[in-house]
Amino acid sequence: MTELNEYECEILDTMLEAFGVPDSLTRAQLMNLFEHDEASAFAMVQILIREGLIAETGKHGDYELPEKVVLKPKGDKFLKEGGFMRRYKLEQEKPVEVGGTLFKLQQQNMKLQNLKLENERELVELRGTINNLQIRQYIWWVLIIIALIAGYLIGHKSGVHVRSHR
Repeated sequence: MTELNEYECEILDTMLEAFGVPDSLTRAQLMNLFEHDEASAFAMVQILIREGLIAETGKHGDYELPEKVVLKPKGDKFLKEGGFMRRYKLEQEKPVEVGGTLFKLQQQNMKLQNLKLENERELVELRGTINNLQIRQYIWWVLIIIALIAGYLIGHKSGVHVRSHR
């Protein structure tokens, strides 16, 4: 389906509803329906023809309205099932698929979730490594302080004094 807005869908449904008992509209009826705007009428007729809902009869030029358009059974059935407005509303409710089909998006989502889990696992391992290194650093600082204190105490007990020369 061509991308139609809500207004165009309403116009197309109104056109389909305008077909009477003989299931046809004349050129004059179409012009009245579109308030003598032949360009708009022609564009809407072309959409209905392209959708296979109506057929054209009578002589006309390439860019003129036909003498008569006839509603096909497919057009009548389409209108009874809700017409263009129903199709428009269904299109609006569909999830937007960017970059491919829904299946491709689901596959991409799974890959990204797996990558996220791997990164989280690696992050936990790195935090554990950092904690171990910090603990080792604290142990070394404690050992250095103990060595300095032990050196001071041993030096003090043995009577070694450092005197300054004056």
